[in-house]
Amino acid sequence: MNAAAEKPKIVAVIELGSTGIRLLVASLEADGGYEILDRAGKPSRLGRDVFTGGSVSRETSRESIAILAGFKELIRGYGIEAREAHVIATSALREAANRDTFVDRVAMQTGFRVHVIEDLEGNHLTWLAVEHALADERRILTRSNAMILEVGGGSTEIMLLRRGKMAASHSLRLGTVRVDEMVRNSGQVTTSLRQFVEDNVRTACDLLDGELPLEGIKTFIVIGSDSRIVAARKANERYEQYSIVSREAFVGFAEEYGGLTPDETVAKLRIPWAEADGLGPGLMIQSLFLERTGAEQVVVPTVSIREGVLHTLASGPDPEHAEDMHRQIVASAMSLGRKFRFDEEHAEQVARLSLVLFDALAKDHRLGSRERLLLEVGALLHDIGSYIRPSGHHKHSEYIIENSEIFGLSRSDQVVVANLARYHRKGQPASTHINYIALPREDRILVLKLGSLLRIADALDRGHDRRVGRLEVERREDRLLLKVLDASGLPETELSLERLSLAEKGDMFEDVYGIEAILV
Repeated sequence: MNAAAEKPKIVAVIELGSTGIRLLVASLEADGGYEILDRAGKPSRLGRDVFTGGSVSRETSRESIAILAGFKELIRGYGIEAREAHVIATSALREAANRDTFVDRVAMQTGFRVHVIEDLEGNHLTWLAVEHALADERRILTRSNAMILEVGGGSTEIMLLRRGKMAASHSLRLGTVRVDEMVRNSGQVTTSLRQFVEDNVRTACDLLDGELPLEGIKTFIVIGSDSRIVAARKANERYEQYSIVSREAFVGFAEEYGGLTPDETVAKLRIPWAEADGLGPGLMIQSLFLERTGAEQVVVPTVSIREGVLHTLASGPDPEHAEDMHRQIVASAMSLGRKFRFDEEHAEQVARLSLVLFDALAKDHRLGSRERLLLEVGALLHDIGSYIRPSGHHKHSEYIIENSEIFGLSRSDQVVVANLARYHRKGQPASTHINYIALPREDRILVLKLGSLLRIADALDRGHDRRVGRLEVERREDRLLLKVLDASGLPETELSLERLSLAEKGDMFEDVYGIEAILV
């Protein structure tokens, strides 16, 4: 192997955040790690513009493009062209009414192609960054229930973990810039700000308590520049990629500095004004969430969403990482199902049978691991709407899934899963079904392919009695032969209910795949 082939790849990651535009340049290492070579950041008014006026102003657009033009010259020194950089934008640009024109102007004038990430995609990247930072101390994430909290300018991202497995993932419209703008014109800013934050945190915590009791959370992990300011002054343990602050010290620091104006914060802490702006609301939000948990320490990793992007670039198609993400996504789906008191054993049985069918028909559907995962999640949650009402539960399932947050899935993925649940019963998609027709053509076909498999799997557990111990599938010309074995491996003979259900629900499968499913 020549020297050129062994040369590490240099990459650039840029984040257009609510309060700043920040750059990381890193060298990707052969073992899946990375080394930070350069950092840069400039304050930005993207959040102020969007959270008050709904769009990015002309002045802020010019300033942002000027900052990006400077970053373009910086990364060129590392041999990186603008088109090769990985540029992401978070909540501010996501909510901007003129985001498309802004993104186009950036591309035209700088060459940077901006990817506006969804809130749940941001949670995924943050999780990767935290997991990487704590890789040598995985017990921090697995020894007890944990909360990961990131307070940004426009939103607060929350992940709840039950001994290392994702229990819930939420993005709240509660950020430092947003809440500051909402009370800026009040006569008593500090009092109004604290009351507003307390009310919102209380509401959020009441919701989270139903998913994972907060008093049982013993590990509290906080991401962001605000928490790093606390850690720099109050940490009692410091490691390469994270620090630990006692609960008492963290809450005390928040009480001391949380109510100060940015100017007062600059004077007392001797930090740049850009870091002081928003520190007060950020500390309030963090400490109020901390106080609702049973954690005695705060873990502060020195990472951000940008490191999450770097980790995905460095690790590449890592099978171990892919399997871990699969487990976390399924755990999140299971947690959502338990929240709505689903029949867990039936859900797992239908998911298992769905995947058997998916694998057996690989040559027919030509779908991959992503689609297989969506089928699994859809199968687990297909009956979740029964919590609202058994009658018409397929429509209730669709609504719940589409309006919930499943860690690791994009919004478009969740819409596909919601449609799978919608069509797991008798009815097939129709031109009058708005949620189906609104899907891109590729996703409509995907719903048909996966939904027809889900219908057969659900028919095979019609009685919710898990009679199918093992399912053997044989493709024979225009027929799909399904042989059902019981738990002991013997042929199951009493399948009258399943045959009836298959006759009712197998039409969609026959339409999509051109073959008939038959119980033998």
